[in-house]
Amino acid sequence: MTVQDIAGHYSIEGTNQEAESSIYHGILSLTADGNNRVIARWTMGDHVQHGTGFYKDQILVVNFRYQGDDMKIYKGVAVYRCLNSNTLDGFWSEKHGNPLYLGSERCVRIPAAGLLH
Repeated sequence: MTVQDIAGHYSIEGTNQEAESSIYHGILSLTADGNNRVIARWTMGDHVQHGTGFYKDQILVVNFRYQGDDMKIYKGVAVYRCLNSNTLDGFWSEKHGNPLYLGSERCVRIPAAGLLH
């Protein structure tokens, strides 16, 4: 697979980086820039995160950032194993998150006809 093969929109279910493992849902959008770098955008309700990364040998790595409700910028990294062109299985960690835990995400491609604009 190439970075273009994984570009698209994915439905995500994840757990946060904490002992309680709270579950969240959202959309992950992946595109490739002119240098085959990955541009990522996570949307979970009204919360949006952005990231950039790279893809090689069925592994996707994305450095992300977002502005919290406290107006501080939070940063982290997400790592996904690309099981196939439609399914990503990953984990993530924030710089100031609980170091005893990792967040997790399972991403399943949304068919183009499944998106409403």
